[in-house]
Amino acid sequence: MSITSGIAIYFIIWWVTLFMVLPFGVQNAHEAGQQVDAGHDAGAPVNPRILQKVLITTAIATVLFAIVYWSIVNGILVPA
Repeated sequence: MSITSGIAIYFIIWWVTLFMVLPFGVQNAHEAGQQVDAGHDAGAPVNPRILQKVLITTAIATVLFAIVYWSIVNGILVPA
């Protein structure tokens, strides 16, 4: 696997993992028991914790990429 292929595969794994991690622990104003100001969306998250989710995504994506890389190097997954 070339470095370019590795970066592309890691990026795709990271991006898909981010979309799986984003909904975890999200509360809107109603669920958090807060008053919604006029002009604000009632479904907007109160505290999205984006940095925490990016770090969790990076950890999960790194483990998944290591598994994919090992599988490609050992011939289990053969790139097209």
